[in-house]
Amino acid sequence: MTPQDILKRPLVTEKSTKQKDEANQLSFEVARRANRIEIKKAVETIFQVKVSGVRTLHVRGKFKRRGKTIGKRRDWKKAIVTLLPGQRIDFFEGV
Repeated sequence: MTPQDILKRPLVTEKSTKQKDEANQLSFEVARRANRIEIKKAVETIFQVKVSGVRTLHVRGKFKRRGKTIGKRRDWKKAIVTLLPGQRIDFFEGV
């Protein structure tokens, strides 16, 4: 699995922005089979930064209803990556 296959997309929400500013943590949607070591190596390879820790969690998809039809959103895996002090990743540079 390549680093681009492991990291699917960054999560940009109010909570993740606050974590980035206060605790130097970033949130990513990652491949469901990826483990912490693979996620750490992928972030270090793609962004050229040093990672101090990785926390992962499985997010269950919500059940949604539209009239009589009931559907379910997909399950996915989330990783919260903590960078070493002095390390930084800017997704929206110049915006």
